[in-house]
Amino acid sequence: MELSHTRPVAAARFDDPNLVATAGLVPVIALAQASGLLTLADEHLSVPTDKGANAGRKIGSLVGGMVAGADSIADLGILRHGAMGTVFDRPYAPSTLGSFLREFTFGHVRQLDAVASRVLIGLADRTPVVAGIDAGRVLVDIDDTIIEVHGHGKQGSGYGYSGVRGLNALLATVTTQTAAPVILTQRLRRGACGSARGAARMVADALTTVDRLRSQAGGAGGDGAPKVLMRCDSAFYGHPTVGAAIRAGADVSVTVRLTSTIKRAIASIDVDESAWTPIEYTDAVYDEDTDTWISRAEVAEVPFTAFASQKKAHQIPGRLVVRRIPDLRPPKDQGQGTLFDIWRFHAFFTTTDPTDLDTVAADKTHRGHAVIEQVHADLKNSALAHLPSNSFQANAAWLVAAVMAFNLTRAAATLTGDPKLTKATTGTIRRTLVSVPARIASSARRLTLHLPTHWPWETAWITLFDNTFGRTQPIIA
Repeated sequence: MELSHTRPVAAARFDDPNLVATAGLVPVIALAQASGLLTLADEHLSVPTDKGANAGRKIGSLVGGMVAGADSIADLGILRHGAMGTVFDRPYAPSTLGSFLREFTFGHVRQLDAVASRVLIGLADRTPVVAGIDAGRVLVDIDDTIIEVHGHGKQGSGYGYSGVRGLNALLATVTTQTAAPVILTQRLRRGACGSARGAARMVADALTTVDRLRSQAGGAGGDGAPKVLMRCDSAFYGHPTVGAAIRAGADVSVTVRLTSTIKRAIASIDVDESAWTPIEYTDAVYDEDTDTWISRAEVAEVPFTAFASQKKAHQIPGRLVVRRIPDLRPPKDQGQGTLFDIWRFHAFFTTTDPTDLDTVAADKTHRGHAVIEQVHADLKNSALAHLPSNSFQANAAWLVAAVMAFNLTRAAATLTGDPKLTKATTGTIRRTLVSVPARIASSARRLTLHLPTHWPWETAWITLFDNTFGRTQPIIA
């Protein structure tokens, strides 16, 4: 592609008041309003002084700006250009939104948490964003991530386990067999905070939200309901976190450290070589004649009671599933060969029923926990590229708004009916559905959006528009 020779560009002017650069915000904000974002924020938030007035519209501006790609307070100026003031009522200035965030206390952040969970339930009622939550296995993943900051002015920042100066964000996501992950709960913590701190409370909140989502979807109740499976890594292997999941009626699948107790359990499996089963893994080959995998990675399991050294009420029976792979690291003594394979072991504890998830299936399901890392990366490629304020509570509120923007964007994509967009990243959804330029035209006190012809994702955009506004006829682009 090159510039036109027949009609060369000769000038550029920012002088058209009837243009908007993010026409996709129209159906997205309509979906947010229908899901109760503005009314819930007005109802639950009690931010004081005049800076806390009109909390619903201010939260709507924050979330809308993040959906459009804002990753700092200054970037929220994207809401105030062209005809945005005509299409939307009261798009607030970045300075006003910054003053609003700096008034937040811990209690106000918790109020915003309540808004976020209720908005997700509202989105689930209007979109298939958690399709399949009432049938099949539901997976809840919990993990933390360090959001890097620069400078010493950020309240609570410090050096955590990653060696990077930042703040620690703890997230819990839910995934079904047919839906991409959405975020259930979130919490911002000090940068030097341990991963498991406060995780028990988050697990309880997350599983409560899942129960509400399943009840709303008409899922089975009581003993007939398939159990939720909570997955996490070894940092969360402790009775407070695991016990909270068990008390909430969920199964767990949690990585364990290779302590002396775990090593003894693994050694008991090594005695019986027939206990190991090859699995689909790196460089594995499937043998159709024997209907088995030929692989250097193998799994086995042994009955195991977690926290056996603690009081009886804390002990949790289950299974220890172990995956072993050959240790291919070169030995320190290059001249000394080995008489037998040296293995590297990866173990996790699970309370799932063996008849529901056998050893191989349990291992494969547990490895799927890595999906939460994609959510972390997605957020850091969007609104969490920066934590915009020196105030810790302002940044905590920013995290909650970023989570609502993430869930709202994914919910909007599910209304397009396009399977590629349904599980796309928020960056892709923003580029195809939100960042669409449009010119407005007014007739009989109604606005019409005139969008670019031959937009590659026109069908998906029109489907989203029709679903959010309940139209039977598509608009004319």
